Amino acid sequence: MNTKMAKRKSYSEEFKREAVRLLVTRGERPVSEVARGLGVSSSQLCQWQRRYADVAATAVNERGESKDEELARLRREVSILRKEKEVLKKSMGLFVRDMQR
Repeated sequence: MNTKMAKRKSYSEEFKREAVRLLVTRGERPVSEVARGLGVSSSQLCQWQRRYADVAATAVNERGESKDEELARLRREVSILRKEKEVLKKSMGLFVRDMQR
């Protein structure tokens, strides 16, 4: 009888949370590639993602903002762009009217 059992590798909570953060902010890289780079299985990484959903929810992007912060920033930018577009439309109308005179 073989009493020698495979040791199960244990990871710190910090490692798991960082792995989830990397997974969420991976960009175009597949889960398997992220897992391979960390030396864990894809299924283990997905399990950690479910367990540490709070990390996934607050993961920051390249600019250092959470998804909620990014959404708010993008909404502000859209609002500004819409206003600029309206100003340009009015300007073009005035310009065309002056050209027709």
